[in-house]
Amino acid sequence: MSEPIKPITLPPMSNPQQEGIWLQAALQQWLDREFLPEAVNQQIAERATQIFVRQRLEGENDLGCLVIAIVTEMQAFDFSKSFYGEFAIANAVSDLLLDSLGIDRCCGQ
Repeated sequence: MSEPIKPITLPPMSNPQQEGIWLQAALQQWLDREFLPEAVNQQIAERATQIFVRQRLEGENDLGCLVIAIVTEMQAFDFSKSFYGEFAIANAVSDLLLDSLGIDRCCGQ
């Protein structure tokens, strides 16, 4: 029987402003690099970052819960001018965070 993937807990937030600035810039760069740079990418990065920072300030450190919160709240965002959707954004945030922590995200490791 296979083992379930262990939850990933982020370290407590020490500087919300700095973490938000980093995430917004990293996410917008990822969005612009994946397809075409679009004006809406900035709005997407801003909204996803707002959700993430608010959740973290409320004490949420579980990466899975943060991803679900981003998916849920980004459903209200108008993605009609974008190639992306809420799942792609939440997964990108997760990947960026894992990369920043030096956690290998390949193959469930």
